[in-house]
Amino acid sequence: MGKYNFDQIIQRESTESIKYAGRMEVFGRSDVIPLWVADMDFAVAPAITKALSERIKHPIYGYARVPEEFFDSAIRWMERRHQWSVQREEILLSPGVVPAFYAAVKAFTEPGDAVIIQPPVYHPFFTAVTHSKRKLLLNPLKLKAHNYEIDFDHFEECAKKAKLFLFCSPHNPVGRVWTEDELKRLIVIAQKYKLIIFSDEIHADLVFSHYKHSILANLAKQYNYDRIITGISPSKTFNIPGLGLATLMIPNKELRQKYDEELNGFPIKSYNPLSLAAFMAAYNEGEEWLTELLRYLEDTKYKVEKFIEQNLSKIQVIPSQGTYLLWLDCRSMKMTDLELEKFFTHEAKIGLSPGTLFGSQGSGFMRLNFGAPQSVVLEALERIKQALYQKQ
Repeated sequence: MGKYNFDQIIQRESTESIKYAGRMEVFGRSDVIPLWVADMDFAVAPAITKALSERIKHPIYGYARVPEEFFDSAIRWMERRHQWSVQREEILLSPGVVPAFYAAVKAFTEPGDAVIIQPPVYHPFFTAVTHSKRKLLLNPLKLKAHNYEIDFDHFEECAKKAKLFLFCSPHNPVGRVWTEDELKRLIVIAQKYKLIIFSDEIHADLVFSHYKHSILANLAKQYNYDRIITGISPSKTFNIPGLGLATLMIPNKELRQKYDEELNGFPIKSYNPLSLAAFMAAYNEGEEWLTELLRYLEDTKYKVEKFIEQNLSKIQVIPSQGTYLLWLDCRSMKMTDLELEKFFTHEAKIGLSPGTLFGSQGSGFMRLNFGAPQSVVLEALERIKQALYQKQ
């Protein structure tokens, strides 16, 4: 038993949580076990609660400047956790990583320009391109023996035509933690065609044992290539996404200035004082909590994989190397995507994200969020087992 109780059931229904309060709107019923939206059902690190409580004691919540300690906390975290030396002047702020890559599309491309994404991938990657009237250039990941790989030959063909590449590392939803060799191949191709990369590394700290996350921009130093924007935030790692704050590391001065000009077009230079307090507390004092969280998540993942292997022969888990999301291959269930959604929602009564949300390459798949107490996750699996039994 660790210091932190990740088995605790915390009721979220009264907090306007999208994950819970949004069930009727999304699934048509409010009794599904919600394992969809990518936030966790765990209490945050006590250091974060303490920092927020201290700030709340002061009864004025006016416009806040960003203190130097904020930048120092991010720099120290990157050095300590990822052996990446970031300079203060390289860091910009954004309300989140998603707004950041939306802004990147606007800053570095023109209407009609091509932007590369790698489906199946987090759905805002698609809309960041299409809403800006840019051209989607798909470089689909290849599924080989239940492991997703990058199609590098096709990626190079895409790179010849594109200005920007939106990269997901670690990958949501398939759970890949890209190897150094894979990342270096991407860098070599990007350098050859002067491709700008926005690397969404919001899950960088949620990596399981036997795997290592490498910061793309850090590896790129070996090639003297700096046309990379790295999006980082403690929001997923420390379960504070509702507080909305991210850092962007941009070593290239020209890109940084251009990006900053784009951000200046939006009135977002003042940040929530509570977000600033939580960010600093997470990076300064949250490491022990994160260590226990990763152990708990990995144990949950193991139990889920075992349960599915032993009881749900028509579902296969794509082995997850990072994130608290599992990509379920349901193609052996021989259902259409609509039938799959109806089965999980109305027969198993669990709320999952449909694979097609992540592109047509997700057809036949579902995404499960296992960032919840194990009793809740295992109950959801029992519901699937019983629903499949009743269909026989």
